[in-house]
Amino acid sequence: METTSQEKIRIKKPKWLRVKLPTGENYKKVRSLVDEHKLHTICESGNCPNMGECWGEGTATFMILGNICTRSCGFCAVATGKPLEADIFEPAKVAQSVKLMEVKHAVITSVDRDDLADGGSEIWVATVKSIRRKSPGTTMETLIPDFGGKWENLQRIIDVAPEVVSHNLETVRRLTKQVRIQAKYDRSLEVLMRLKRGGMKTKSGIMLGLGETETEVYEAIDDLSNVGCDILTLGQYLQPTPNHLPIAEFVTPQKFDEYREYALKKGFRFVESGPLVRSSYHAEKHLF
Repeated sequence: METTSQEKIRIKKPKWLRVKLPTGENYKKVRSLVDEHKLHTICESGNCPNMGECWGEGTATFMILGNICTRSCGFCAVATGKPLEADIFEPAKVAQSVKLMEVKHAVITSVDRDDLADGGSEIWVATVKSIRRKSPGTTMETLIPDFGGKWENLQRIIDVAPEVVSHNLETVRRLTKQVRIQAKYDRSLEVLMRLKRGGMKTKSGIMLGLGETETEVYEAIDDLSNVGCDILTLGQYLQPTPNHLPIAEFVTPQKFDEYREYALKKGFRFVESGPLVRSSYHAEKHLF
C-alpha cells in the first residue's frame, strides 16, 4: 500500500522534536501534589512538552470556564459544543490549586464562551482576584480570547490588570479562516492594540508549519509589532488528531532562529522561538 505524503510527515518526525522526560526535585514535588489533590492543569491535559521545565520553575497553566468551547478551530483538541453553565466556584478552586502547588507564576487560559453575554469575563476577573487573595506573591499571565469583539468584556481584563495579558494571533492572515474559523485576524490585532492602550504588557503567539510562507510570517511579526506587542512566541504546529489540520511542514530550528532575530530587531522585549515552544513557555521570564 502506498503511503501518502501526510502519513510520511507524521511518521518521520524530525529529531529536534524529541522531548526529554520531565525530571528534577521541584517537578517531582508538584507532580505529587497534583496527583494527591487531583488538581487539573492544561500542562497535563495538553501533554505539553515543556511541563517538566515549567513546573520546575514554579510555573503552571490552568484552563477556566469549562472544557467545551463554542468555537471549532482546526488546530485545537478542545471539544466543541454547547458548554455547561459557568461554575461560580471555579475561581476559588483554581486559586486553591495555585496555592497547593506553590505556583510562583500562573498562566490562566480559557475556552471561548460566545454563549455568554459577558464572554466569561466576569469569571476571568473573579479568578484573578481569587488567586491574588490566596497567593498574593503569585504573578499572572492571562491568555484571553477575543470576546467576540465586545470591548466592554475586554475592559474588565484591563481593569483587573494581570501582570501580562496574552492573546494569540495563531497564524498568518491568509490562513486565519482555515485555522481559526470563527476568529478574525484584524480583530485579534485590535484586542492587542486595546490592551496596550490600556497599559497592559502584551503577548501573542503564532504556530508555524500550517502552510504559511516566510513572507507571511514576517508580515505577521510586523503586524504584531505595529500594535505594540511586547512578547512573541513562535512554535511548531503539531496535529493533535487525524481529524485536525495536517502538518504542512516541520520548520527547522535554524528558521526559528531567523524569525527570532527578526522579531527582536522589530522591538519585541522577549521572543521565544523554537519547535517545542508553546504559549506559556518561559512565561515566568516575561515579567518586566
